[in-house]
Amino acid sequence: MASKSSAEYYSNLKEMSTIRAIAETLINNDKVRKVTLAEVYEIAKKQPGVSVTDMPIYPDYAKKHGLPEGAKVLNDCHGKIVGRTAKARRFYNRLNESQKAKVEGDFREAVYQMQHYPLLKAEAVIGLDNDLMIKAIFVAPETDAVNMFNWLLNFAPYEQIAEKYEKSTPLPILDIILVAFNEWTCDDPFYNNVGAPQLALVDEVNNVNICLGMRYFGERKKNTLTLAWTAGMKLGMAACHAGIKEIDFTTCEDSKYHELGKRSIAFYGLSGTGKSSHTNSADNGGTMPKGFSKVVLHDDAFQIDLKNKVCRVWEPTLFDKTDSREVGHPDWKYCLSLMNHMQLNIGNKNWPVGLDIRNSNGRALLDRDLLGSHVDRCSFPKALIWLMKDTVLPPVIKVKDRYLAIALGAALMTQRNRAENVPEEELKKLVFEPFANPFRVYELYKDVEAFLNVMESGAEIYSFNSKGYWKESDEVLEKIPLQTSLTLQTAILTDQLQWEEWKTVPGAMIPTKDSIDKLLPDYYDRYNPNTRGNAEEYIHTLMDRFQQRMDFLKESDVKDKPELLKELISSLKVQA
Repeated sequence: MASKSSAEYYSNLKEMSTIRAIAETLINNDKVRKVTLAEVYEIAKKQPGVSVTDMPIYPDYAKKHGLPEGAKVLNDCHGKIVGRTAKARRFYNRLNESQKAKVEGDFREAVYQMQHYPLLKAEAVIGLDNDLMIKAIFVAPETDAVNMFNWLLNFAPYEQIAEKYEKSTPLPILDIILVAFNEWTCDDPFYNNVGAPQLALVDEVNNVNICLGMRYFGERKKNTLTLAWTAGMKLGMAACHAGIKEIDFTTCEDSKYHELGKRSIAFYGLSGTGKSSHTNSADNGGTMPKGFSKVVLHDDAFQIDLKNKVCRVWEPTLFDKTDSREVGHPDWKYCLSLMNHMQLNIGNKNWPVGLDIRNSNGRALLDRDLLGSHVDRCSFPKALIWLMKDTVLPPVIKVKDRYLAIALGAALMTQRNRAENVPEEELKKLVFEPFANPFRVYELYKDVEAFLNVMESGAEIYSFNSKGYWKESDEVLEKIPLQTSLTLQTAILTDQLQWEEWKTVPGAMIPTKDSIDKLLPDYYDRYNPNTRGNAEEYIHTLMDRFQQRMDFLKESDVKDKPELLKELISSLKVQA
């Protein structure tokens, strides 16, 4: 087997955290009923808040995983909160001893409360590549059956992949345990409270995650991935909250592309930055050469194995926003489950509707077959793309200075969105999310070192502006259509661009006029950094944004690596 049980992992059981010990006791209670995907589906159908629609679960998936013939998609509708709640997170290993004792006691009390409900547990495998597979156990009351069903859909039900898992590479990693209890009660200001307490407790050292007082499935998904990404980091791999695909140019009709071989490209960005649009685009808006072949690893999560120079996937399904999918959209064919969708009677059928009409952040679990050909591992990336919502950056820059490249990733600037359950005023603020991964629980400098190694191993770094480029001010912007960005992606993959220095930002480059205007006429003049309106204010804002990045990095734990911090800070220069 790949990962290890507690009995196998700890040479001295007293090294186990109290949190893990409480969770282990719970999952091994004889009153906890172990269920398969098909069994928990039947329980979830009866759960309050869950509707059985007339939309069929993707038949290929249903047949493969033993769901009933004609099984229908479930729609789980929540109340006020329909997104992740970062303020509910507490990091066990960062607490002082008094706080740890408090949280341990509260967790014991939560488990006591849980045991007054019928309890279920399910097992899944996180990771699909033979060399990176981790077993996970999820326990929750029957009242959370739909989230257990969705969790099994999102990852790989153990019973369906057991034989492959048993033959997978042994890893010095603990099995993951996830505990969830929506009905938790605790009147304590130490926890986030929105009329009821909320706790997402992370113990990454002992591979345990606790989810109390939160219904949203994304908490379970990302909590599990948090531990998986961290496990990959412990194994010397780079953790990626990103999408990646591999293009094979040897199948192109025009033989001039054959020498490009196979090339992978990865996109790092939070919801709404274009990560999925870039990863999942069929042919980059018609700009790819005829006859190319494409496989997708995933559009949200993977690990870069630096030693073996490959990328490995964690999940077999997609967890997508559905605000742009109308009734009759072809993607519904691949649907497995829904969250927070309006339902209508359409032609005497109970039909879910996307488009975020009932609430924001409607979500669907979709089979990876939606992407066409997909794989569990792909080649080392030719390029990493930081997707920035920063209006002072051109549509694309190539970052040749390695410290500047990684500094921009480590201080990736974006804006919040409604998938993240933050107050309305927070949506207007610029924020930094290192490498677009809000689920990192280890020190930032470890990611910085990992991505420096990725670049030193041959990957190129680019930044795409996914919001709009300064035209007259930070509000009056030159639009950057998705089609433009997709064309730039193809140009990078096919080496069609030449680059010139962006003198204002040493170490960064922009496309030359001759090379870019052949692909996008008038691009150079439209997006030339030297012709921005209100130029003095533009430069001032650019300098301010870079200063904010410096300040962010100085306050991060990268300061524990002073020489590394010095290199990053010195790279963030703006020359007026």
